[in-house]
Amino acid sequence: MGRRRRVAERRRTRPAVLGGMIAVVVGGAGFGVYALYGGGASAEERPAAAGHRAVRTGPLTAAEVRSASTRFLTAWQRGRVPEAAAATDDPTAAARLLTGYTKDAHLTDLTLTPGRAKGAAVPFAVRATVAYRHQSRPLAYGSSLTVVRRASDGRPLVDWHASVVHPDLRDGDTLVTGASGTPPVKALDRDGGAVTAARYPSLGTVLDGLREKYGKKAGGTAGVELRVVRGKASRAAKLSDKTLAELSEGTPGTVRTTLSPALQAAAERQVARRPRASVVVLRPSTGEILAVANSGHGFNTAFQGSLAPGSTMKIITSSLLIDKGLAAADRTHPCPKTVTYGGWKFHNDDDFEIKGGTFKASFARSCNTAFISQAKKLKDGDLTRQAQQVFGLSMNNWAIGVPTFDGSVPVQSAAQMAASLIGQGGVRMNPLNMASVAATVRSGAFHQPYLVSPAVDHRTLARATRRLPARTLSQLRELMRYTAASGTAAEAMSGLGPDYGAKTGSAEVDGQKKPNGWFTAYRGDLAAAGVVQAGGHGGDTAGPIVAALLRAGG
Repeated sequence: MGRRRRVAERRRTRPAVLGGMIAVVVGGAGFGVYALYGGGASAEERPAAAGHRAVRTGPLTAAEVRSASTRFLTAWQRGRVPEAAAATDDPTAAARLLTGYTKDAHLTDLTLTPGRAKGAAVPFAVRATVAYRHQSRPLAYGSSLTVVRRASDGRPLVDWHASVVHPDLRDGDTLVTGASGTPPVKALDRDGGAVTAARYPSLGTVLDGLREKYGKKAGGTAGVELRVVRGKASRAAKLSDKTLAELSEGTPGTVRTTLSPALQAAAERQVARRPRASVVVLRPSTGEILAVANSGHGFNTAFQGSLAPGSTMKIITSSLLIDKGLAAADRTHPCPKTVTYGGWKFHNDDDFEIKGGTFKASFARSCNTAFISQAKKLKDGDLTRQAQQVFGLSMNNWAIGVPTFDGSVPVQSAAQMAASLIGQGGVRMNPLNMASVAATVRSGAFHQPYLVSPAVDHRTLARATRRLPARTLSQLRELMRYTAASGTAAEAMSGLGPDYGAKTGSAEVDGQKKPNGWFTAYRGDLAAAGVVQAGGHGGDTAGPIVAALLRAGG
C-alpha cells in the first residue's frame, strides 16, 4: 500500500500549496517537479531480501544522490521537519535548526529549486518570505548540500551542517527574526565620509563588528531584521552576528573610525588583483589603522586570520638574538645549507649557504639556518616572552574596536621551538599582527593598533611591558633597511627609500602546492603587512601590494 501511494503522488498534476502560496518548482538536470515531489525509493535503497543484511558500500551513484537530496528537500519544503531531519546524518541538529527556520526566523512560503548535481554535491536555490508582526519581505539565496553514505547501513543521507540551511551559518549558529539585537551604526572614515560595504567591499565584516560593539553606545535605535545569531563555536572564533534582511530600519548611531579613504580605496584595488590576498596599513606613531582589505570578503583574514607568518617572524627572533648577544648586524654569523635540531633537519631555500657572511646578510637573504643554529642557546619560553613583552603579541588583549586575533607564540620545545624561530611550528599571525611588528620597529615602541579611538568608549589599550634597547632597535632597523635595499624585498621596495625597512616571508602549509607569501614593511610614518595565501614567495606576491600602499601614503 505504501508503494502504491507513492506512485499515485507521482501522477498528481496539481501544484502543491505551501503556506498559502502555490509553489511549482522548476528544476534542472533531472530534478524539477517530478523529482522534488517524487519520494519513491530507488533500487539501491529498497530493503534487502529477508534474512540478508547487505550493506552497500563504495561511491554514491547519481540515482542515490538524486533520491537522498530530493527526499530531504521535499520534506523541508513541505514543512515535515522530522522527515527532513531523518534524511540527514545528524537528525537532532537538523531538526533543531529546521524547526527554528519557521519558528524563530519566521520564514514562510518556502520554495526549493535543486540545480545540477556535481558528484555528491547538490546546489539549490531558496525563495521564502520573512514575515514578522505585519511586516514581510521576500528572501532569495543559494545554498548546497552534500550526500554521504552512512557507514552502518550504507544508506545515502544529507551530510548535515548548518550551512545547508543558509551559507552564512556555521554549526551552532541560528537564524532569528525580530527586533535587532543592536541598533545599526553609521561608520565614518577619519575625514567624516561614510564607510559602507558598497563602497568598500572588504569592510562588511568590520561593519558587523562595529555594530555589535558600538550599536547601543552610539545612540541608535533598533529595527526589525533577520539575522544570524552566532553560537558558541563562532563566538570563540570571534565572529559577529550578521544581518541578512531588514524588515524595518532602525535609527543608526554614528561611529568615527581611523580609516583613510584614500588608502582604503587603494587597498581594495590592490587585493582585488590577487585571490586570497589581505593587507593592513597602520600609523606607527599612534597605532591608528588606516586601511584593511581582503580579496575574499566572507572572512576578515587581515584581522582574524591565524596563519604561520614564515620568515617575517625573523624580525622578532632577531630582536631576541641581538638582545641576548647571540647575533649582531655586522658580526659574522653562520648560514650553512642545513642544520639539525630536535631530530629535524632544517634547510634553506634551494639549500643555499653564505660562507663567512654577516647576520645582516643572513637576514636580508632570509637564511633559515642562521636562526635555527641558535636554538640550542635559547630557553623554550624565550621567543614567547619576547613577542609578549616587546611586541604586545600573544596575550589576547587587543581592543581595536572590532574582533581580532592577536597572534599566538606558544611555548614549545625541541624541533617545534626551533621551527618557531622562523615563523613555522605553532606560531600564528595575520597581517594586522605583522604590520604592528613593523610599526614597533619603526616607532621604537609598541602602540596597540586601533580602528576606533579609545576616547569613544574609554577602553584600555594593550601595552607592552618593555621597549627594545637602543642598541637592538638600531640594529633591527639596519637589518630591515638593508633587506629593503639589497635583499629579498628590494624589487618590491624599489624607489621607496631611504627611510624604509622590510622583511619577506614564505610559510609552507600542508596540502598547498605553493607557500603563503608574506611581506611587512614601513616607510616614514606608515607600516603595512600583507599575505597572499598559496601565492608563492612574499617578495613577488604580497610585496607589490604592501609597497603600492606605502607609495600611495606619500
